[in-house]
Amino acid sequence: MGRATAVNGVLEVPVIDISAWQKGSEADRTAIAAEVDDAARSVGFMQIRGHGIPESTVNAFTRALDVFFGLPLEEKKALRSPSPDINRGYTPPRTEKLSLSLGVEAAAEDLFEAFNVGAEAGAYPELDLPEAHYPANIWPSVPGFRPAVEEWCARAGGLAERLTDIFARALGLEEGYFGPFTDHSLDVLRMIHYMLPEKKTVIDRDQMGMGAHTDYGIVTVLWADRVPGLQILDSAGTWHDVLPEPGCLLVNLGDLLARWTNDRWLSTMHRVLPPTDEEGRVVRRRSAAYFHDGNWDAEISCLPGCVPAGSEPLYPPTTVGRHLADKLAGSRAGRLNENSPREAARLRAAENG
Repeated sequence: MGRATAVNGVLEVPVIDISAWQKGSEADRTAIAAEVDDAARSVGFMQIRGHGIPESTVNAFTRALDVFFGLPLEEKKALRSPSPDINRGYTPPRTEKLSLSLGVEAAAEDLFEAFNVGAEAGAYPELDLPEAHYPANIWPSVPGFRPAVEEWCARAGGLAERLTDIFARALGLEEGYFGPFTDHSLDVLRMIHYMLPEKKTVIDRDQMGMGAHTDYGIVTVLWADRVPGLQILDSAGTWHDVLPEPGCLLVNLGDLLARWTNDRWLSTMHRVLPPTDEEGRVVRRRSAAYFHDGNWDAEISCLPGCVPAGSEPLYPPTTVGRHLADKLAGSRAGRLNENSPREAARLRAAENG
């Protein structure tokens, strides 16, 4: 996982226009799939243009973010999850260390604050899904917030599903291959805000906006302000800045897709530095990551076509639920994840390089 390749010291995140995927020709679809395959092999990140999400939806959603994160801290804290094992509700600043999900201790807690919503068991009444994996959402009493967020989830979720169709074509799989693995997907939207209190203007040494990590599931759809901070790690252990192009959504692949493809496709390590201006003062940054993670009970085993003849898969089979539980125990519950030794070694090498 996570071995993005820089060329002449520059790591470019390809811009891919998918507007022709649904109504274009077979040649259009083949060309889009080839572009996605190349980006997935070399970077693990891509910028998606032609995603079809209206600007009005983006504007309503970002206004909702502004209103919520502008609430008093104590009011937001009242919306915290009753347990760190429940991936819902509000996360105050300095309460998580994302690097723990890789099994690496961080010097200080991450600076971001966040609010999570996700798929609920009640949305699938015929399946009797476990509440532990599909908990109820915690909604603030902010006018207009819930409908704007639910609309964004529907749009980002639709894009994620379209991307998995493209992934199937790019991997030479039959159409709809990922459907049985994602028809009650553990999708989560994490809305993120980077802003320290006004009196706190000096960043501690080794402080992270969000610590280094790989995403856990299948694919992530990311909206973000065009404010510096996001960085991705290349195979030489060098961090590279990433800024979204206007009108594009950033998309990156998660651990489960890397497992499926035996690391043919990359779940690239990334982090967010504290967003600052040219004088080092903290500035505001917003983002929203929609995680399309797959069904909790889906078994993820390496695709046969991705294992070279005479070789064994790099990863043993796992389930989506088991994998996510290990990762979330690190980031949310503060327990070192001991099941990512290779990624832990890469992060330590980058930190010491």
